[in-house]
Amino acid sequence: MTAQLDSFYPTRVDFGTLDEIHRAAAAVLPAEVLDFVEGGAGKEITLRENLLAFDRWRILPTPMSGVGTPSTRTEFLGMPLQTPLLTAPFGGDALFHPDGHPAVARAAQARGALSVVPEAGSFSYQRVRAAAPRAARIAQVHPFGHAATVAARVARLGYEALCVTLDCPVGGFRTRNMANRFDPDQRHFAGNLTGEDGAPGVAEVFGQLLKRGGMVWDWSELAAAAAGFGLPWIAKGVLTPAAAERALAIGASALVVSNHGGRQVDPAPASLDMLPRIRAAVGPEIPILLDSGIRTGSDVYLALALGADAVVLGRAAIYGLAAAGESGVDRVLELLTEELRTLMILSGAATLAEIDATRITRAAA
Repeated sequence: MTAQLDSFYPTRVDFGTLDEIHRAAAAVLPAEVLDFVEGGAGKEITLRENLLAFDRWRILPTPMSGVGTPSTRTEFLGMPLQTPLLTAPFGGDALFHPDGHPAVARAAQARGALSVVPEAGSFSYQRVRAAAPRAARIAQVHPFGHAATVAARVARLGYEALCVTLDCPVGGFRTRNMANRFDPDQRHFAGNLTGEDGAPGVAEVFGQLLKRGGMVWDWSELAAAAAGFGLPWIAKGVLTPAAAERALAIGASALVVSNHGGRQVDPAPASLDMLPRIRAAVGPEIPILLDSGIRTGSDVYLALALGADAVVLGRAAIYGLAAAGESGVDRVLELLTEELRTLMILSGAATLAEIDATRITRAAA
């Protein structure tokens, strides 16, 4: 049986393009799981806008620039990156491939990327970090009553930062899931939600995410919890200058400009459209990641040009994982970096710091 499966699924070297990886993932995932990955909230306007926003920009060629070997190296909160890519803290990873986030983190480590490890993943913070300690350096948590306990736990494990998801006090109105009566096995989300050592149980967190009208934190409660984190923390799910400024005022060290991949508020602005406004509001020194809609190396380039320091890969990483496990994620990271490097040569940017708004222009109406 193993030999038959090995001959059916493409290997890493078989994938010539990111589209091929997407098709391979779509072929292997059950229909309702694929809808869970690809779907958004409401009428999915936000989901579509995240992709269309990149089409509204053009990269300006710079012939005869002399740039032949550009550098994609950077850093985020003092953590080195060989490529400006982080993998997202998507939950339920064993739904997509049995190796889940340990495989994602190993691929990221091999490519010099970082992995944000989810609270509601299939594997524990400890197990993912043990699989790839140079990549699994940021742990994600939901802003519920146990957040400070999680911060202490992940600090003991060697994590260097906490990513707090601000925009998901409840799950969005995800109509594809509703139509499918999607009800996944909660064990796929229980890697850290064990009900032991101060951690909530998976049913408790799912109940909060699914129950509209339940207890939801405000900024003052987050500020009180963050005072005890003991780690730098990243505010994920910021989509307005006001929210960005508020998060920084209570101690956030970095921001993730994100609309949760179109899975929460619909209709909402595209993340890329809001990025320049948020960068202008917070200034040049605050580290900013862009999440939602990244599918190609040109998307990465445009995000950097409009104010991001690096980008976060959600669906793109899931497609690689579903298609071929660790080697599939590795190929996604490789192709994105190769395209980014090619565009840097063609636009004359020798370093990531040289990718700015002067190298792009709005598409003609």
